[in-house]
Amino acid sequence: MSDMSQHNFDHADNEQVADAKPAESSRDNAGLPIGVVLEISGSGSQIAFDLQRMNECMEDEDPSIALAGQVGSQVKIRVGDAWLLANVRDQRKDRRSDGGIIANIDFLGEGSEEKLTGRIHGFKRGVTRYPVPGALAYPATTADLEQIYASDGRANITIGKVFPTKDIRAGLYIDAMLGKHFALLGSTGTGKSTSAALILHRICEAAPQGHIVMIDPHGEYSAAFRQTGQILDVSNLQMPYWLMNFEEHCEVLLTSDGNDRQVDMDILAKCLLHARSKNRLAETMGKITVDSPIPYLLSDFSNILQDEMGKLDKATSSAPYMRIKGKLEELKADPRYQFMFSGMLVGDTMAEFISKVFRMPGDGKPISIIDVSGVPSDITATVVAVLSRLVFDFAIWGREDSTRPVLLVCEEAHRYVPNEKNSDGSSVGRILSRIAKEGRKYGISLGLITQRPSDLAEGVLSQCGTIISMRLNNDRDQAFVRAAMPEGSRGFLDSIPALRNRECIVCGEGVAIPIRVSFDNLEEHKRPASEDPSFVELWNGGGGEEEMVERVVLRWRSQG
Repeated sequence: MSDMSQHNFDHADNEQVADAKPAESSRDNAGLPIGVVLEISGSGSQIAFDLQRMNECMEDEDPSIALAGQVGSQVKIRVGDAWLLANVRDQRKDRRSDGGIIANIDFLGEGSEEKLTGRIHGFKRGVTRYPVPGALAYPATTADLEQIYASDGRANITIGKVFPTKDIRAGLYIDAMLGKHFALLGSTGTGKSTSAALILHRICEAAPQGHIVMIDPHGEYSAAFRQTGQILDVSNLQMPYWLMNFEEHCEVLLTSDGNDRQVDMDILAKCLLHARSKNRLAETMGKITVDSPIPYLLSDFSNILQDEMGKLDKATSSAPYMRIKGKLEELKADPRYQFMFSGMLVGDTMAEFISKVFRMPGDGKPISIIDVSGVPSDITATVVAVLSRLVFDFAIWGREDSTRPVLLVCEEAHRYVPNEKNSDGSSVGRILSRIAKEGRKYGISLGLITQRPSDLAEGVLSQCGTIISMRLNNDRDQAFVRAAMPEGSRGFLDSIPALRNRECIVCGEGVAIPIRVSFDNLEEHKRPASEDPSFVELWNGGGGEEEMVERVVLRWRSQG
């Protein structure tokens, strides 16, 4: 510490010690300063900590005081009759002093002082009055943090304990978190899937009449929500093909590229509109478009293609018609596509399908898990695009009826909303990006779960008002998350590589201030089937391999 700062610190310390009761050997560490402000900037400050005072605090029974001054801990600074709360971002040794430590802090917010207890009260994010150099810094106590993390009567769910306390519950404000989207990030093996299941279970418990749609690409979450959710996969999804718009039809039916693709698109648009127009619904509605979700018969569509191909005045050869017709016949004949291209799905089941997927009514099961692991890989993105677009279109056309909000959760989000480098031009990226940018205006909440945030489309992560980050091992991913977070969270984000399994940093709208959380344990029957196999255990067992291989081959050949 500089001589002047040391003088100010010692002077204040002597006054506090003189008033303290009982004797110095048992003095109250919470009422004694541990540092002094050296300089102030817009979002943070630099503080000189006294190493001796920090060592004294380490022996305190209060875990918050015991960690006072350490990286990731909180300190408070008095400004007039208010307290400023700040997070310690980093530390370095003060070369001018043997027992001094220089630390940068980030301001988190401010609150008034309770007259009787001296605790922070009425905490709010943001700073209105800054301290001046020479102001003293005190350890934030567990009692202070209890006041700060109190829910203030807002609807919230609790997901774990606040680090480093032993009993303060970490809460997420549901309206703030869902109203401005959220992202759950974490490298493989950090407990990301179990943590996602925990958060969704708590939301379902708080809102049993909610409407949650989760895209599950690996079939992990069926086990976690079998009792409290509706599980939909290729065996019972029954998604009608005619719900696809023109762009999605192109992705499924067209195989050409370059100039040939434009020719094929023109033919497809003409024949598809003609097929939709043959339905009686089209006659009652008047004018329809190629995107209108009007049922049509695959046989009608095939016959229209055949008729157009037979016309002598057609502008092209028969090759484009044959390409489309051949792809259509392939989809109809392949049993893997029966969940979507079955002749039984021609009826007008749009209302029933939306009610089933969006849980309207929920019947006590507010979440639907869409298991797309059995969907052929070449149309998985299109299926997710259709489901996502239905959520968006339903919200837009339902504004007059004040439709209930819908939460859309995407596991492995980097597969569906990739950045430009990994983009394949599919429609799912565009619709999910649009939901991220505009969805909250229409009552759509987006939850993104990914292990590779750096592979997400640019700007999508910054649209998430709440970020829940578990350990990230990749430098690019860490930098990407850091760039998307507000300035005051920087100190917390620096600790992301050092998080333990089932620990996270929560920043943004869903919490009062950025916090480090240790997740609760989840009951066995509520966990997703995402645990890694034990190679040693499985390789030490034996027997029944021949029958197992035969069963796998049978399922493989029958595609079911």
